[in-house]
Amino acid sequence: MTPSQPPSPPGPAGRDQPLDLTVHSLPQAAAMTRPDTRTGRWKMLAVLLVCAAPVIASYFTYYVIRPEGRRNYGELVDPQRPLPALAAVSPDGQRIELPALKGQWLLLSVAGGACDAACQQHLYFQRQLRESLGREKDRLDRVWLVSDEAPIPAALNTALQGATVLRVAGLEQWLQPAAGQQLADHLYVVDPIGNWMMRFPANMDAAGAAQAKRDLERLLRASGSWDKAGR
Repeated sequence: MTPSQPPSPPGPAGRDQPLDLTVHSLPQAAAMTRPDTRTGRWKMLAVLLVCAAPVIASYFTYYVIRPEGRRNYGELVDPQRPLPALAAVSPDGQRIELPALKGQWLLLSVAGGACDAACQQHLYFQRQLRESLGREKDRLDRVWLVSDEAPIPAALNTALQGATVLRVAGLEQWLQPAAGQQLADHLYVVDPIGNWMMRFPANMDAAGAAQAKRDLERLLRASGSWDKAGR
């Protein structure tokens, strides 16, 4: 019977040798980001810039690059004021909020329901200005914002055909007249994005309406690349 081998001698000084462990470093955070995720984000940003470029370019053209000697009849609003979430009611009782009007150029008038002579003049100019735009007229909506609870005279039904009529309170939170004027003294322009951006002078007459027409034509021309008729 063969005798068993004696156990191996312990290490130096009779102590066991320590285990040899290798520690691997953790992957860097940058290496953990997938390249396709970064590429997708850049592509999304590029798409957003392409979509916004026509809007930015048209406003840059209208507000910044102006031929020498050209003056607006309407006063540009700076900063522009977006449509507020005010509740409004149509004559047939339908309830909406003002931001629902976005998507079209708007020519606004404001007056009480009784609609005095100045109010009727504004309704007339709204109608004439829209019709004067010819084939571009479908890009502009006429809107009368009724600022009180007074009933609307039936005699105005013909003049209001094709117009949007809404009874709404609190407009002073959004629109602002010129110094010394009242809300009902002006016509206001709202762009398709929903920003109030222009106010025509108070007490507009026929000569003023002709100048207002030129302003509207320039606005529609500058936005022609991105704004189309209909919401």
